Amino acid sequence: MRVIAGEAGGRPLKAPPDGVRPTMDIVRGAIFSSLGDLVPGARVLDLFAGSGGMGVEALSRGAASATFVESDARCVRCVRENLRRAGAEGSVQTMDVFRFLELYAGEENFDIIFADPPYAKYPGDPDHAVALAGSEKLAAALSSGGVFVLERQSGGRPLEGPLAAGKSKTYGGSEILYFFRE
Repeated sequence: MRVIAGEAGGRPLKAPPDGVRPTMDIVRGAIFSSLGDLVPGARVLDLFAGSGGMGVEALSRGAASATFVESDARCVRCVRENLRRAGAEGSVQTMDVFRFLELYAGEENFDIIFADPPYAKYPGDPDHAVALAGSEKLAAALSSGGVFVLERQSGGRPLEGPLAAGKSKTYGGSEILYFFRE
């Protein structure tokens, strides 16, 4: 894993702890290519941050700020180490994503929201992608003209919610979906 482009481009990133699936460099590169000019100056929220790769990449490409939300203490240490490696600063919140959205995500606080929740492994496991897509709090936290980028296991059921669905792209076992606040 590495920072792909921008000020910290080429710097290696620490991999997250075992059992955490980071977004592959090629997928991260494709996401940022599609976001283009939305990134410089953006206020970014990285939910289920894992290694923090998405938020760190955004900071490297000129985002104004990044907030990382992760409940796993091992991942939080990884995010902090990756910020250090990239020479970047960000706010790292150690808490449940949905609690963060409920308590701290104010109206139009973020221009870009990334989420890469854990995939359901067993029947009955929560489908965080469905919950995030349907979250009124997440939608309210997104600025007008903002974008929510959601990574989930490919082949999932259609997602519904308050944000306008845009394009989607499949990379192996992962699907990247884009939602917009108009």
